[in-house]
Amino acid sequence: MRFFKLGNVVPALLCVISAAAQTGAPDRAASLFEDRAVEGRVARLKTDDRIAYLQKIVLLKAGNPHYKVLLAGAYVQKMRETTDFSYIDRASTLVNAVIAADPQNYEARRLCTEIQLEYHQFQKAVESSRELIRLHPSDPWNWGTLGDASVERGEYEQGADAFQKMVDLRPDLSSYNRAAHYRFLTNDPNGAVEIMQLAIRAGSSSPENIAWCLVELGNIHFKTGRLNEAEDAYRSALRYFPGSHAAYAGLGKAFAAEGKLTDAVASYEHAKSITPLPDYAAALCDLYSLLGRKAEAAKQMQLMDVIYKLMRANNEKINRNLSMIYSDHDRNLEVALELAQAELDYRKDIYTYDALGWALYKNEKYEDAEKAAAKAMLLETPEPAFYYHAGMIAAALGKREDTKRFLNRAMALNAKFDVLQSKMAGELLAAQAIVH
Repeated sequence: MRFFKLGNVVPALLCVISAAAQTGAPDRAASLFEDRAVEGRVARLKTDDRIAYLQKIVLLKAGNPHYKVLLAGAYVQKMRETTDFSYIDRASTLVNAVIAADPQNYEARRLCTEIQLEYHQFQKAVESSRELIRLHPSDPWNWGTLGDASVERGEYEQGADAFQKMVDLRPDLSSYNRAAHYRFLTNDPNGAVEIMQLAIRAGSSSPENIAWCLVELGNIHFKTGRLNEAEDAYRSALRYFPGSHAAYAGLGKAFAAEGKLTDAVASYEHAKSITPLPDYAAALCDLYSLLGRKAEAAKQMQLMDVIYKLMRANNEKINRNLSMIYSDHDRNLEVALELAQAELDYRKDIYTYDALGWALYKNEKYEDAEKAAAKAMLLETPEPAFYYHAGMIAAALGKREDTKRFLNRAMALNAKFDVLQSKMAGELLAAQAIVH
């Protein structure tokens, strides 16, 4: 277990002066101070204004790659806010151009690793991070990308070591939120809450980053049955960043668990109007079904089929979220299995194994499903859905005690973890008279 204790923070300005002095170019220090002044102004801008400002700077200083990398970074931030991956393509084009002109440009190579993560090129991101760590072992960014890529590949010990190093080098929002996520993964939700609160208090120049941490805090609370705390965290996220689709979806999830179905619909509709993710359409499909609005429910399901057709047209073969949605709704089950199996070629984390296990179960491949579910529960992560899926698989295999153990664990975490699936878990427990 990693405790993620505080390390010593080296002021960034001292690092800049030191780097400039070591080059033997005193005028470089002056230009760095000028860059810092520009970056300070840019950091205070909203993302769209930041992009517009940097686009002008790039035109004015076409020979300076630094501003191209800053613009690429702003595009990455915009993608985080909107999940519009065209911004990652723009960022990649800029960064690749800088690296083509100067293969040793550290700043561009550093951001390139983040872009590799967004493209789900996790093995490349591991290799890039390790190479940059060899060059600059004291840069926390590289330890963060190494940890992120390692976790996505299911290499949890390696990820933990990287996150610990990142916290030691610079305890801030970026390192704390990773440490909190790892604590949650390893079945320490209270520790995860404590560290995520540190991340929020550390703050960021980007309100979206703080809101993201608050949404993650809300998710931890929700998965462990603390609905009031979850709702408070989602509302706080919206105060920081009113355009957070994830916060509106979180509120929708909390309202649904509280039986406020009309409020839940409104929240999910708001989330979908900002970013039309299939997850939000699936949630609305369930809510409309419960409210007896069958035509609107069918429309949401049709939207998910359109998303799949667009994926096929773009030759995209992986999407574990869509796999889970199809499995939940007993729809396109062969496709659900194909999507989950394809995802496993890129990432071997517990969430992918959970999606695979559920798709295998729905395709009546129960023994293979059991093996995948066991891998999903490897860290004893407090995800109610993991235990619900494992319980249903155990029931299909006639393993009564395992069914009882897993389903009771899911319900103990949050008996309202999903408006439809949690109801099915409760019904199975009641039907078999195996409640507690």
